[in-house]
Amino acid sequence: MKTSPTYTIKKLSRWLFCFGLVVSTSRIVVGQPSSSLSLQQVLAVVEESYPRIQQYEDNIQALQGKAEGARSLMAPQISVGLNRFPYRTAVLKEMDLPMNQAGVMVTAEQMITNPVKRTLKRDYLLSLTQIERAKASWTKNELRMQTKTYYFQRYVAERKVRILAESEQSLRLLLSTARQNYRYNQTDLSQVFKVEAKLSELKTMQLMQESAVVQATIGLNTLMNRPPQTAFQIDTLLVLPTSSFTPQPLLIDRRSDVLAMSHTIQSMELSRQVMASSRKPDFGVRVEHMQMLSMPNQVSVMGMITLPLAPWSSPMFKADVKSMQFDISAMQREKETMVLMAQQMLAEKIAMLHYENAQLQAYQSEILPAYQKNFDASLIAYRQNTGSLFVLLDAWDMLLMKRLTYLDKQLSVLLVQAGMDYETEQP
Repeated sequence: MKTSPTYTIKKLSRWLFCFGLVVSTSRIVVGQPSSSLSLQQVLAVVEESYPRIQQYEDNIQALQGKAEGARSLMAPQISVGLNRFPYRTAVLKEMDLPMNQAGVMVTAEQMITNPVKRTLKRDYLLSLTQIERAKASWTKNELRMQTKTYYFQRYVAERKVRILAESEQSLRLLLSTARQNYRYNQTDLSQVFKVEAKLSELKTMQLMQESAVVQATIGLNTLMNRPPQTAFQIDTLLVLPTSSFTPQPLLIDRRSDVLAMSHTIQSMELSRQVMASSRKPDFGVRVEHMQMLSMPNQVSVMGMITLPLAPWSSPMFKADVKSMQFDISAMQREKETMVLMAQQMLAEKIAMLHYENAQLQAYQSEILPAYQKNFDASLIAYRQNTGSLFVLLDAWDMLLMKRLTYLDKQLSVLLVQAGMDYETEQP
């Protein structure tokens, strides 16, 4: 028994109406599965599990260990040996002979590094730990940016997959109707082929979006230090940011990369002071005990001091200190440039968020409703046999493309917000 074209068109009309209602509603609210990972949960796992963060912690522990021993003195030197032993050992038997001055000498020597040098070295090593902490914080900020990018890309790609799957069902029903109408000479064969071509294009688009979901999932699993193919769900409802953001200059100055640069400058200043402290003398003491064979035992005590200010050595210290001062000045200029570039990027992100939000609102309040009305009108005309399948298919295709573009605009807004969070180092 053949199904009449009128009955099939009515069925198609009801199905397409329900499809439009479902897709329109899915733009607003989608249920959240209980087993999903929220963005904050993913961020927490990344900051806890990513190996590079642990690397900074190990570096800090190593520097702290070096700083603890920076004020230590050098190990003492002890030597034992024969002193003034004659080649003719027979002399040793003549105790009263003045030439018999043989004995055993024990020497102990201790160099005492200048206390100022040791203190400056300890402070320098501790300053390096501040640089590592700032770098660790900035690395976390970079990881947050990467995590948000992957998360938002998967969020939009999954929404596109759902819309395309629903569109495929409606297109298959439309193809079935077109084939039946062709039997009754109510549709051209070219229109049937056009629907079949659209169905093939739709499958290709689905594959592209499924690939985007897989790529984003692999990226998130890698950042969470998990096997790349580990399956998990994400939130299906995200709150889009608004453009009501007031730039605060202090946010830039407190960024970890800027702080790392400031700590680097401080560390270079301490390194300069360590270099300048080379002018200060070091001290030493030497004690010698001589156990004589034929004479009374003897002892010798000597103090030592280095002379770094000798005319042939002081120019090297002065040149190194002067060179380091220029290096510090250059680093300060680099920091100022970094702050300027960060302020520029933040200002650009604020402007982009404003215009992206304006475009998103235009799609939501004007563009999508207009294409929806065009599609509804074409559907009504087709149902009343006053319109053609070609016009209905074109209206369906334009509405689908605008829905996908709407999701692209959502992704743009989310990525701009992620960029602002990156520039201001917000979690």
